[in-house]
Amino acid sequence: MKPIFLTQFLIEEQRAMGKITPDLRLLLEVVTRACKRISIAVGKGALGGVLGDAGTGNIQGEAQKKLDVISNDILLEANEWGGHLAALASEEMDHPHPIPEQYPKGGYLLLFDPLDGSSNIDVNVSVGTIFSVLRKPEGGSASSEDDFLQPGTQQVAAGYCVYGPSTTLVLTIGNGVHQFTLDRELGSFVLTQRDMKIPADTKEFSINMSNERFWEAPVKRYIDECVAGKDGPRGKDFNMRWVASMVADVHRIITRGGVFMYPLDSKTKDKGGKLRLMYEANPMSFIIEQAGGAATTGRERILDITPSKLHQRVPVIMGSKNEVDLVTSYH
Repeated sequence: MKPIFLTQFLIEEQRAMGKITPDLRLLLEVVTRACKRISIAVGKGALGGVLGDAGTGNIQGEAQKKLDVISNDILLEANEWGGHLAALASEEMDHPHPIPEQYPKGGYLLLFDPLDGSSNIDVNVSVGTIFSVLRKPEGGSASSEDDFLQPGTQQVAAGYCVYGPSTTLVLTIGNGVHQFTLDRELGSFVLTQRDMKIPADTKEFSINMSNERFWEAPVKRYIDECVAGKDGPRGKDFNMRWVASMVADVHRIITRGGVFMYPLDSKTKDKGGKLRLMYEANPMSFIIEQAGGAATTGRERILDITPSKLHQRVPVIMGSKNEVDLVTSYH
């Protein structure tokens, strides 16, 4: 069968009842080209001198890896000049990054986590890039943080790249979820799965069990029931899988089902949660819901949250719909 490349796929979506605009198509192509460059940098590992700490910290107070900084710079440089964006925001930067004056401005906003799971990079575990696209509000200032504070339901596109044994792009433009695999010889993303669907039921859960002593009662109840297996109230055995790289854990769930949890607990309660709403929870929730799954904080649908600040954190429970609904009901 003749391969369908990402550009062809996007052009066909653009033609089909105008599901995406030409500017959005070009923006997505630029972002994915940047992901190819990040994939090359990740793939070189120690040979490229890119492993280890950068000696700096981000706004969350986390130590930055060299590849965090490199990936952030790649995405900034790739997207500044194209004319599709009004501004960018990154998990690694304190404030939004306006498009430099010498370049034309566009009607979209781009948010990204340039290298999710980077704490794993030195041990050669899969990491990835997560991105989200919003429309710039009418009359908004290009560099205003308020422009970005839109609920996840306003996203026009979201996706992630996993840099593992193969480089995989998973993308939604609000018309299902589609997977592309990077053909390294051609340098192109090729469509390898259309309309991905998450099974509603599962026998796998993904959570950091070392935090059990900090969990709230509803989460502890759910996990205890899963661990009890066939002899417990669920009547079936569950497996636990935990990579500690969100893109890897969520990609497994989109591929074969499961529930991913980074819930509210006593350790993260004062911060509102662990994961970032704008850079991680919103784009992943958009993708999960488009694939037939569900995503909540345990108390509310993630995509309905109106952000109060750019680097806001939230609890996350996402994946197979029936399991997410059950955990949420326990709250």
